[in-house]
Amino acid sequence: MPTCAITFLWLLLLLHVSGLDSVSPRGRLFMRDGPPLEGDVRLVRGRALSEGRVEIYHSGKWGTVCDDGWDMAEAQVVCRQLQFPAAKAAVSGGMYGEGSGSIWLDDVDCKGTEKSLSSCTFKDWALTDCSHKEDAGVICETGSNMSSTVHLLDHRHGLSEELGQLFDSGEGCDVDILVQSTTGNTLDNGSFEMEKRHICMHRLVLFLFPQFNVTLQAQKFTIEVSHTCQTYVTSFIRYLYTRQTNVTVSSAHCLHQLASEFGVTQLMEDTGRLFTVLLPEDRTFHTQVALYQYSVETGDLVLQENCLQYLSWNFEDLTSSPAWMDLSINALQTLLSRSDLVVPDEAFLLQALESWISGRENSVDLENQKALLGQIRFPMIPAEKLYDLQLTSQLYKRHEKLYSDGVLKGFELNVLLVGKLKKRADFKGEEFDYQPRIYTAEPWSVSINNTKNDAPYRRPVYHPYYHEELYSPNTAKFSTPVHSSLVFQDNKITWTAEVYLNRQQCPSCETLPAAKLCTQNTINQSTIRYINRLLILCKEKYVSHVQDFKDNLALVPSSSQSLAYPCPDDQYAYRFVVRPEYF
Repeated sequence: MPTCAITFLWLLLLLHVSGLDSVSPRGRLFMRDGPPLEGDVRLVRGRALSEGRVEIYHSGKWGTVCDDGWDMAEAQVVCRQLQFPAAKAAVSGGMYGEGSGSIWLDDVDCKGTEKSLSSCTFKDWALTDCSHKEDAGVICETGSNMSSTVHLLDHRHGLSEELGQLFDSGEGCDVDILVQSTTGNTLDNGSFEMEKRHICMHRLVLFLFPQFNVTLQAQKFTIEVSHTCQTYVTSFIRYLYTRQTNVTVSSAHCLHQLASEFGVTQLMEDTGRLFTVLLPEDRTFHTQVALYQYSVETGDLVLQENCLQYLSWNFEDLTSSPAWMDLSINALQTLLSRSDLVVPDEAFLLQALESWISGRENSVDLENQKALLGQIRFPMIPAEKLYDLQLTSQLYKRHEKLYSDGVLKGFELNVLLVGKLKKRADFKGEEFDYQPRIYTAEPWSVSINNTKNDAPYRRPVYHPYYHEELYSPNTAKFSTPVHSSLVFQDNKITWTAEVYLNRQQCPSCETLPAAKLCTQNTINQSTIRYINRLLILCKEKYVSHVQDFKDNLALVPSSSQSLAYPCPDDQYAYRFVVRPEYF
């Protein structure tokens, strides 16, 4: 080994490494995803998770698909089965390399609406006249730029890139790292086939990381990862030399787990912080749902709350995403218990839940269905929709008592004051049923759209309850009932919503931008209060922050990085939500 390389390695040993706390190992990495199921598909050898050679799982082994007749209809089925929104291209001619083993499907003919590739018409399993030079592939739409966005984590503190070059060259390395994962293929003895590859590195570097348990005599070390994470182990090992790496949506999950497993605390913590930046990038919501499940499995409560909060604030988009039907019962139960769900109204939430239950009917028993439906706040459903519920609900007859009890509670709230309802013996413990979530349907919210804080003109969004048109680029007037109950339906209250972007508009504001939501009406009902919210939408695509009003004023974080979920270029839209509740 050259003298300069040895010198750099010793300097590395002398660096301050207080960030490398001792963490007890949790066993094999990413082995929780379990074996593949009959008919599963995957993409192999692509430059991103959204493209690659198509392989399908049958009789305990992965095999390829012949490109005879391979077209966009077949590609659409594959991409949707993999939870991408759509297909961008159908690829033929073995563009992603030649597979091995069986060619399971040939002459595949899909309509494009099938739920799985194996549901399409084909000759028969393994009946083909093709070679692996004709292996089919796809490129899927991601719904965002999530595959290409790169975030640099730089913890070098003066370290030279020469250490990275030393790793790349492999010169003088003295420890063989065996990286292995299951392919999913079943061997004749019933065990799973293992994919293996070797990485050569320097023992001196591994001494910095106690979790590797490397001794002076050690020449080999084994790391077991999931098949998905095989790609990113080299990036992780190189980080140990350089303290620098690029992180994407695709790699963040794996790098975080590897760093956690081997006590690389700074990489683990900064990758964890980066999750809030990465969450909005996946419009399919697959990343958010997978990260939530990962946070539960690893006991990472901070990541768990970040995922739940994003899913709650963007719940309406979640329900129309490819990941909606893959949401676990526990995740859905937790979301339904929250009051910060942003939805048009409670009726929308019930309809979405019914669709989820109907789509998962074979895996969700009646007791679990009842538990989920019990989270619906029936008194918060608008009266006209309560009236139609028996006719419009998919599950009313199956859970008739639960629905009829809920509808009765809803009608009671619409004709009686809560003070009288509280006298019921069974009212205690039902307080949450009478508290609103964040409802954006008319007439309870209004939007003021902006591009950037210094934009000269603000485009208005009209509202059916305006008393007049928008009278200022940053101001809107609208009216709501005092409360959603029919008792107050004719008792209106007028609201003024304003967004301040400079000192001339709000000289007394401590920070800018700021928003104000106030009323000139005198509210006679001493039992009603308003817990209003300001939603900050990024480019009108996702909710990046929710702010409370204090004394009618909400101070908006002055920097995108201060938002719960950053917004590139600070392109905001503001939605004001009125939330009346009894107390």
